[in-house]
Amino acid sequence: MRRFTGKVAFITGAASGIGRAAALAFAREGARVAIADRTGGALEQVRAEIEEKGGEGLALRCDVSVPEEVEAAVARAVERFSRLDCAFNNAGVENKAAPVHEIALDEWDRILDINLRGTFVCMKHEIGQMLRQGGGVVVNTSSGAGIRGVAGGASYAASKHALIGLTKSAALDYAKANIRVNAILPGNVETPMMDRFTGGDIQKAIDLEPVGRLGKPEEIAEAVLWLCSDLGAFVTGASIPVDGGWSL
Repeated sequence: MRRFTGKVAFITGAASGIGRAAALAFAREGARVAIADRTGGALEQVRAEIEEKGGEGLALRCDVSVPEEVEAAVARAVERFSRLDCAFNNAGVENKAAPVHEIALDEWDRILDINLRGTFVCMKHEIGQMLRQGGGVVVNTSSGAGIRGVAGGASYAASKHALIGLTKSAALDYAKANIRVNAILPGNVETPMMDRFTGGDIQKAIDLEPVGRLGKPEEIAEAVLWLCSDLGAFVTGASIPVDGGWSL
């Protein structure tokens, strides 16, 4: 299948995990891919993988908590590829586990600045371009923690709950402008973030999954591509769990 031939995808948090899997999947299906992350070396490796497989990639150093870097990254992607059809706002970080009364204000701000404010700033510039060209699709990475509580994870859960509200509101704002906005809600997935969160004890995460295993980044990526494709053309404002039943 080559669902994205002639299309351009912009992906944040693309140096590893779900973002990397999505970048490779978009490229495999014909898209030109702009990949953004604050981790330069790993990002270049992903770009090289894209081009080794015959795709076209553009690596962009970008910290989504810095609005000027986001604006510049989107502008460079459009300068290189002339348009922006699909935006996958995947950049995010986990919190340091702590009950609410022990959360430091700077830690709270760090999580919200990256996970929520960073996604908002990305959307602001991505959607601006999509309006100019007549349409596009945005997918935001929320989490199963966006629809349930997580002990010790108030800042992360708050940011991911808020992303769902942002997604739904934006979907209504642009429904008549041929711009769809949706969110995916991954569960426990085999990523570097999960390694950090569990301290390397992955079995703790597996035990939380009703299906008895972790998800694979490629499984989340497939959901993203479906939402961005013509097969998902009647879907906007949706928040879709891809989590093996964890959020039930």
